[in-house]
Amino acid sequence: MMKLHQTVNLSMASRSPRRRLVACLLNVSEARRKDVVENVAKAALCNAEGIQREETTVLNIFNDPDYNRSVITIVASIDSIRDAALSACQKACALIDMRTHAGVHPCMGAVDLVPFYPLGEEVGVKECVQQALAVAHGLTETVYGSSAFLFGWADTPLQRGLAQRRKEMGWFRKTPDLQALRPDVGPQPQKRYGLTGVGASTYVMNCNVTIDTQDITTGRSIAAAIRESTPGGLPGLQVLALPHEGAVELACNVESVKGDPPGHPMDEPWPSFIIEGQPYCHAPASLITARVAELARRRGIGVKGTALVGFTSRECRDLAEIALSQGIGEFWKEQRRIRM
Repeated sequence: MMKLHQTVNLSMASRSPRRRLVACLLNVSEARRKDVVENVAKAALCNAEGIQREETTVLNIFNDPDYNRSVITIVASIDSIRDAALSACQKACALIDMRTHAGVHPCMGAVDLVPFYPLGEEVGVKECVQQALAVAHGLTETVYGSSAFLFGWADTPLQRGLAQRRKEMGWFRKTPDLQALRPDVGPQPQKRYGLTGVGASTYVMNCNVTIDTQDITTGRSIAAAIRESTPGGLPGLQVLALPHEGAVELACNVESVKGDPPGHPMDEPWPSFIIEGQPYCHAPASLITARVAELARRRGIGVKGTALVGFTSRECRDLAEIALSQGIGEFWKEQRRIRM
């Protein structure tokens, strides 16, 4: 879990007026050229004239060269998030060419995923959907040849989840057939840009647990045992087992589930929050790691470590309040003050 040095005090956030904030964890298909990824992040912060946007910050950039994939954590007010996310998407499309992309992680687009998450009760579901749809249409209208599929609240009226939509689009295949796809927004996907997923939902945390083996079959059996769809699996957990730096990594999407946190009072609490009066929570990274470690131990292998890709919902909210109150747009450069 994230720990903070005294130079960053999360209690500051609770004393500030509550902003109407939205997070966009932008996934782009590039990590080996860090200058490119930083240019995408910087595009979120400034308009075409180079003037910094109000109420906008980039909290974190998570690069994985083996996957050749980066996650950029953009947080902005509901009035600024659309322009911030769209500018970053446009920059990514200008700099990343899927015809030359190579990486272990599945992907379909130069901008692979654009999810919007409300950070607190101040922002409603409909507002997030409006921003997601505006970005999907704005991207396909300004970057000729780009296209998008919708998921979550933005996929009306079905509101299909990301995992289902990815399966329908062939995202999990090694070589997706772009010509067979029918995007929700934009033209037939082109190889240059691929296909982008755009949507809105409650917060999704990402954490990756690495097990000390090169046997992908073992990794897949553990992934199957802990994912939500398996009896006894963890609620909200979607898992992929992937080869990674000479080992196997379980890449986990930890979706929030409706209801109060389960578990015994002595257990580590599940991160929780409220959206439109409804309580939500998600499994903590420590529980996922412990479950993986137990399953790995039964197979005679150990766990090498866990990487949290960004933050929990509350950490994201609190750090954004600090960044915005201090006018820090490039907050990811402040990581020297944060120990993960």
